[in-house]
Amino acid sequence: QVQLQESGPGLVIASQTLSLTCTVSGGSITTNYYRWSWIRQPPGKGLEWIGAIRYSGSTYYSPSLKSRTSISRDTSKNQFSLQLSSVTPEDTAVYYCARDLGGTIAYGDFTSWGQGTQVTVSS
Repeated sequence: QVQLQESGPGLVIASQTLSLTCTVSGGSITTNYYRWSWIRQPPGKGLEWIGAIRYSGSTYYSPSLKSRTSISRDTSKNQFSLQLSSVTPEDTAVYYCARDLGGTIAYGDFTSWGQGTQVTVSS
């Protein structure tokens, strides 16, 4: 059974870059045909898909966050990472990494989730 675990700083200063890593165990991030996503949930709001990297290495981003987002991977460590630049307090959220098989984003189709990590952006 695949397991995902987010890691990274819990506090980021406004205007700086948020960096998180998701470590995957029990399965390879290069296994056909999985898509590995970053999703966040601001306080009192719903889930928001940020972007993803596929088993092939292709990346996809939410149009609303694309200009500030970069997702990469380290296959030797079976990890994928998120960088979100120029953060503001509106980027405060619980950040999750998750896995699905691609296609239209539907949160119910994500079969594996990390436990989530709280990131607070301080002004």
